[in-house]
Amino acid sequence: MTKKYLLFITMLWAFVINAQDYFPKNDGVHTKNTNYTALTNAKIYVTPTQVIKNGTLLIKDGKIVNSGSSVSIPKNAIVIDLNGKSIYPSFIDIYSDFGVEKPTRTSGGSRSAQYNPSRTGYYWNDHVMPENDAIAKFKYDEKSATDLLKAGFGVVNTHIQDGIVRGTGALIALNNKNGNEHRIIDETSGQYLSFRKSVTSSQYYPGSIMGSMALLRQLYIDADWYAQGNISTKDLSLEALNKNKTLIQFFEAGSRANIMRADKVGDAYGIQYVMLGGGDEYERIADIKATNATIILPLDFPDAYDVEDPFATASLSLQDMRAWNQKPHNPKILAENGVTFAFTTHKLKSAKELKANILKAIGTGLSKEKALEALTTIPAKILNKEAVIGSLKNGSLANFLITSGDIFDKKTTLYENWVQGEKTVIEDLSTKDITGDYTFTIDNQPYEMSISGELSKPKTEIKSGDKTLGSKISYKDDWVNISFTTIDTTKQEFIRIVAKVDAENTLSGKSILPNGTETPFSVKATKAVDKADKHKDDKEKSNTLFAVSYPNKAFGFNELPETETLLFKNATVWTGEADGILQNTDVLIKDGKIVKIGKDLSSGRAKVIDATGKHLTAGIIDEHSHIATASVNEGGQNSSAEVSIEDVIDETDTNIYRNLAGGVTSIQVLHGSANPIGGRSAIIKLKWGESASNLVYNDTPKFIKFALGENVKQSNWSSYSRFPQSRMGVEQLYIDYFTRAKAYDALKKSGKPYKKDIELEVLAEILNKERFISCHSYVQSEINMLMKVAEKFNFNINTFTHILEGYKVADKMKEHGVGGSTFSDWWAYKYEVNDAIPYNASIMHNAGVTVAINSDDAEMSRHLNQEAAKTIKYGGVSEEEAWKFVTLNPAKLLHIDHRVGSIKVGKDADVVLWSQNPLSIYAKAEKTIIEGKTYFDLERDKTMQAEVLAEKSKLTNMMLKAKNKGLKTQPIKKKTKELLHCDSMDTEI
Repeated sequence: MTKKYLLFITMLWAFVINAQDYFPKNDGVHTKNTNYTALTNAKIYVTPTQVIKNGTLLIKDGKIVNSGSSVSIPKNAIVIDLNGKSIYPSFIDIYSDFGVEKPTRTSGGSRSAQYNPSRTGYYWNDHVMPENDAIAKFKYDEKSATDLLKAGFGVVNTHIQDGIVRGTGALIALNNKNGNEHRIIDETSGQYLSFRKSVTSSQYYPGSIMGSMALLRQLYIDADWYAQGNISTKDLSLEALNKNKTLIQFFEAGSRANIMRADKVGDAYGIQYVMLGGGDEYERIADIKATNATIILPLDFPDAYDVEDPFATASLSLQDMRAWNQKPHNPKILAENGVTFAFTTHKLKSAKELKANILKAIGTGLSKEKALEALTTIPAKILNKEAVIGSLKNGSLANFLITSGDIFDKKTTLYENWVQGEKTVIEDLSTKDITGDYTFTIDNQPYEMSISGELSKPKTEIKSGDKTLGSKISYKDDWVNISFTTIDTTKQEFIRIVAKVDAENTLSGKSILPNGTETPFSVKATKAVDKADKHKDDKEKSNTLFAVSYPNKAFGFNELPETETLLFKNATVWTGEADGILQNTDVLIKDGKIVKIGKDLSSGRAKVIDATGKHLTAGIIDEHSHIATASVNEGGQNSSAEVSIEDVIDETDTNIYRNLAGGVTSIQVLHGSANPIGGRSAIIKLKWGESASNLVYNDTPKFIKFALGENVKQSNWSSYSRFPQSRMGVEQLYIDYFTRAKAYDALKKSGKPYKKDIELEVLAEILNKERFISCHSYVQSEINMLMKVAEKFNFNINTFTHILEGYKVADKMKEHGVGGSTFSDWWAYKYEVNDAIPYNASIMHNAGVTVAINSDDAEMSRHLNQEAAKTIKYGGVSEEEAWKFVTLNPAKLLHIDHRVGSIKVGKDADVVLWSQNPLSIYAKAEKTIIEGKTYFDLERDKTMQAEVLAEKSKLTNMMLKAKNKGLKTQPIKKKTKELLHCDSMDTEI
C-alpha cells in the first residue's frame, strides 16, 4: 500500500468523521470547509492590552490557531489581506433575554388577591423558580441576532428575566449559519435572581423589597435543611436551587441601593453575587467597592431634558438634572476605584445605541482599554470562559470583528463579525471607507463636511461658518452623491456633488451649482486637527462632572460633617431632667458627647456658639414615622415578622433634611398596618448624608409593629380573601402565632435539630422579652384584647402607638405597664376614630402612663414641637412635661433614654439650638446636631438654596446647548414623591 494511498484514506476518514452531525440536515449541501483561513496585515487586539500592530490571525475549524507578526501560513489556507485594518474580539453581552420568550403577565379580574401558591410539588412561593431552564425555552432569533452582530456582539448570556429566583441561563454564540447544537457554549451559565416578582403568578407575597429579602433568606435556610434530608416531601424547587448553588449567581439589583441590599443577603449565606447595576453606583462608590461585587452595567444614559419652558423646568429636581450630567461618568468612576464591571445592552431600546453611549463614557475619561475589557475579557472571566471567548488567544473560538480602525472611533466602520469561524458581512470589505472630516471650497464659499455611520447608509453634516446646512448623501459602487442647501436661507436652492472614491477618503468629481454651473471637485478626508482644537474647550465643558454630594441631591453635603468640640454659651437649657430649665447656662460638647453643663464654662479648643436669648434642647424623637424608607408594608401575609425596615432604609429621602430643620434627631421607622403582625422596625438617627447602614442605632433595641383596627381585617381593601376578616379573628391570629412561637422556642431550647424559621424566631424574641411591640391602635376593646393576649403569654406590650382611645383605658394601661404614643389633636378622619379627643395625651399622662406625641406623617414630623405645645392647651400640661412628650418620653418608650432624650452629662450630643422657646410657632431650629456633628444649620441652608439655583441654571444652559446641537431630549414629567403612611403599599416590585 503506497504512502499516497494511505494519505488519501486518512483524509477521507477525517472527512467522514467531521461530516457526522448528530442532527440530520435536510436543507441543502453541508460540506464543511476544514481549511485554514489566514487574515493578514492587520492590527490585532488579542486582548485589550496585547496588540499586534501588523500581524496575521490564523483560524481553523472555528477556533483561533495562531496570531502574531510572523505566523507560518499553511499551503491550503485561504488568505485574506486586510491591508491595515483592525481585528478585535467580538463582544459578549452578559445579561440578556435573547431567544427566550418573554413571560406573559397573569390577567387580573378577581376581587380577591392570591395568597397561596398555584403549584404542587414546588416551593410554597410561585415567584421562586430555580427549576426554570432557559435552554429548554430557547429559540434562536435570527433577526435579533443580526442586530446584535451589527453592534459587534458574538456571544450572549441569556436567561428568563422573570421572578425572584429565575433558574439557569445559557451562553449562546450568535452564529446564524449553524444550528443550536453548535451555538450553545454553556447550557447552564449561571443562576439568576432578583427582587422582582414573576409576572406569571398573582401570588401576593412578597409585596415589597423587604419581603423579597426575607423570602430569599428563608429560602436559603430551607434549601440547606432540605439538602440534609430533613424534609420528607419532594420539593423540585429546593432540589434545583441546591443543584444550582455551584453556578455563578447573577442578581438583578438595578440600583446602587439594591446592590447593597442584595449584598447584605448574599453575605449572610456566603454568596457573592454578580450584580446588575443601575448606573448610579458613583453616588456611593466606597460602599459599592466594599461589596467586592462585579457589576454588570447597563448604559442607558438619560437624555437631556427639554428645558425651554421655564415653568416646567422649575419642577425639575436637581437630582434628575445631575443624573443626566453624572451617569456617563459612572464607568470611569468605577474603573478609578478598582470595581470590576462589564457592559450590557440591557435597558437599551436597541443594541446599536451601545456604541454612542460607550463613546459618551470614553468622553468623560474612561480609557478605551477598560471599555474593551468590559465587552470582552471581563464578561468572559465572570462566566469562567476565558479559554473560549473574550480574546483572540490560541484555542479560543474564532469570534472577532474586522474594522476600518479604532473600534471606539465614531467614524470607524465595522466590516465583518466572525462567530465560530463563520462570518457575517456588515459592510463589504471592498467598499472604500469615506467616513471622516472634509474641508472644501465651492464658488469661493468654504465648507466643512463630516461623513459618519454605516457605509451602506452614511450620514453627513455640512457646515459653513456657524450654519448647519440641510444635506443628504448616498454611496454605491464607489460613487458618492451629496446634496446640500445653500447658505442663502431665503431661497430653497441646492448644491450637488457627484464624486468617485479614488482611494479611501479621497473624493474626485464635480460640484454643480443651483444655476447648473459645474466645477471640478476633489477633496480628501483629514483628521481636522484645527477643527478639533477649535472645539476642545466646548468638549471639556460638556464633560465636566458636577460634584457628587451626600446624598446626591439638593442640600447634600460635598463633605460629610465632622465631630466638633462645641461650647454653647448663655443658653436657656431645657435639660429634660430634674434640673429643669436652666437660664444663662453653658453646655460643652466633646467627642460626640455632652461633657459639661454649667455657667462660665471654657474650653480652649472648642468652637464657641453665642446662644444668648436662644434655647438649647435635646433633639426631638418621633416614636412613629414612615420617612426614610423605600417600603412600608408587607401585606402579602397576615404576619410579616420576618421582614425588617432596616433592610429598606432610604438615606436619600429629603424628609430627613426637613425633619432636621424641625429639630428632629431620631425616629422609629415603623412597618405599616397592613397585617396584625407587621415587620420589624428601624430606630435611626437622621444623619443626613450618611449611608443607610450608618443611620441605624448601634445595638438598637429590637422592636416590631403590630396593628389593630380596620386595616388589618381589610375593611377598606379591594381584596377580601386573607384571614382575618374580623376583630375577633385578629385575636385568634395572635393566639395562634404565639402558641406556635412558644412551641418553636421550646424545640430550639431542647437541643434537638430544628429548621430555623425567621418569622417564629422574631415572635419567640417577644415571648422571651427580647423584642418590644409598638402596636397601631384605636378603639378600647382591641387595646384591652391585646393586653390580655400578652399577659396570657407572660409578656407586656411596650407601646400603643397613635392610640386615640387611650383616655378610656389609661388605668389599665398603667397597670399593664404599656406606654401611649398619640396624635395631639387628630380625630374623626375615619369611623373608628370618632371618639378621639385632644385631651387624650394629658389624661393618659395624669394617669401615670408614659406619653409621647408622634407624627405618622412626613409633614407633621417636622412640626412636632408645635404638636407638643397643643397638650398645654388641651389638658394644662406644663411646658417641661409637654416638651418631654417629644424628647425624653419617646426615648423611654424606645429604650434609648440612656443615650438621648435629655441634656445630661454622658449622653449623646443630639441637641437643637432654637431661636426662641421651642414650643412657640415662631421658633426656628438654627442648628441641629447629632453626636457633635452639625447636620442642619440655618445659615448653611440659606447658602445652599442659592447654590442649588445656580447649579440648576448651569445644567439648564448645558441642556439647552445639547438640544441646539441636535441631541435627543426628553420631556419634563412632574414627579410627586408619595408620602408614606401606615396604609401605603409598596410599588417597587
